[in-house]
Amino acid sequence: MEHKYTNITADSRKVQQGSIFVAVKGYSADGHDYIRTALDKGAACIVYEDEAKVSQLAAERPDIDWIKTPNSRKALAEKASEFYGHPSRSIKLVGITGTNGKTTTVTLLHDLFTSMGYKCGLLSTIANYVAGERFEAVNTTSDPVTINALLRRMVDEGCEYCFMEVSSIGLEQDRVWGLEYKVGIFSNLTHDHLDYHKTFAEYLRCKKLFFDNLGKDAIAITNIDDRNGLIITQNTKAKLVTYSCRRPADHTARILEESFEGMLMKVDGTQMWFPLIGQHNAYNALAIYSAAVALGAEKEEVLVGMSKVGQVCGRLEVMKGKDGVSVVIDYAHTPDALENVLRTLREIAPERKLCCVFGCGGDRDKTKRPEMGAMAARMADKVVITSDNSRTENTADIIADIKAGIEPQYMKKVMSVEDRREAIRIAIMTAVPQETILLAGKGHEDYQIIGKEKRHFDEHEVVAEIFKEMEI
Repeated sequence: MEHKYTNITADSRKVQQGSIFVAVKGYSADGHDYIRTALDKGAACIVYEDEAKVSQLAAERPDIDWIKTPNSRKALAEKASEFYGHPSRSIKLVGITGTNGKTTTVTLLHDLFTSMGYKCGLLSTIANYVAGERFEAVNTTSDPVTINALLRRMVDEGCEYCFMEVSSIGLEQDRVWGLEYKVGIFSNLTHDHLDYHKTFAEYLRCKKLFFDNLGKDAIAITNIDDRNGLIITQNTKAKLVTYSCRRPADHTARILEESFEGMLMKVDGTQMWFPLIGQHNAYNALAIYSAAVALGAEKEEVLVGMSKVGQVCGRLEVMKGKDGVSVVIDYAHTPDALENVLRTLREIAPERKLCCVFGCGGDRDKTKRPEMGAMAARMADKVVITSDNSRTENTADIIADIKAGIEPQYMKKVMSVEDRREAIRIAIMTAVPQETILLAGKGHEDYQIIGKEKRHFDEHEVVAEIFKEMEI
């Protein structure tokens, strides 16, 4: 596509000759303070919000296009969409928001529609894909320029669908402002990100923005078993579709049988096999099915396709060692997600001992730490509390916060090992035959952030190495 300008950015380091520079007021820096730098690097257009900070510069540089906006974040999203030719209008864009289940749902939707012969795109926590080509993801919801650039690429590659995670922070920061969605999905709302949003009400408000902004031609799909499922969609202009595992709804499902290999389910009256486990994945399956049907796919084709989908990286992945020991890797990093996974493992194999290895992220929501400690100690036979991404917090302090929630009678089955690799080693080495070990919190991540250092750390590799050592 030909443009008067060469690129668009809110990062002065990415300005080049002919750029549009949008001066965004951030939380740690104000883009208006970098306008002169952007001009020195060749910016041809400045979009700004604060008149006082640009009046002198504008007088000095009448050759530059100066555009005043009441909201620079929304302006960035609007200009990015415009720069890339409004790509969301040329693709069937499906977004999902909620606390848990976003990654699993969009990944499996992407895989399902790809298996049905469509070219698809994926914007997720794990990675971004354009017609099979992988691009690294930095945030759950990328910045508006990255999103629109990737959508443009998808359209140019002939993709018909894009499946996208939409985070509360991305919504609050207007990263998805102006995108035109065909389908919006709500999964659930539980305790998370309160370090950022401060209150649950604010967290809910930000999630609700997604549905408030859907167009009248869109479809809003919501989980009515969640107490916020109808609140979050109450002001949407989109057509409402409901799903439930417990009550009458447009689409319903229930689990008939379950094992480590998957679940036999009844979806809208038809039996199907779904190769994931747990009640939370029954909801994910139902969200996938509801979205696929809303997009016009044939019910039977959808159910057959869902029975063949693969494992999602770091979501209840099972690695099997000797003596029947199974290690389960899962991204569960909220109280609700941890409870779901522990309950699932208990229900599938009640006769097996259950060990839980987990930590909590540093410089993030501290209020969930004692909740997660209480949950793990109550539901597991053995708990090893360790590091996650401690960031600039002291790991020992994080562990102390977690242990503060554990009732005294459970303390005897709890141990603390700050080094996560060593914690995993101890859990595996001390396991009894037929034990299940849950490694919670890291999932797909292949790194740990300790201090300000990002170190390679892939639990799949760690477990494989320990299993190999045990065979020698």
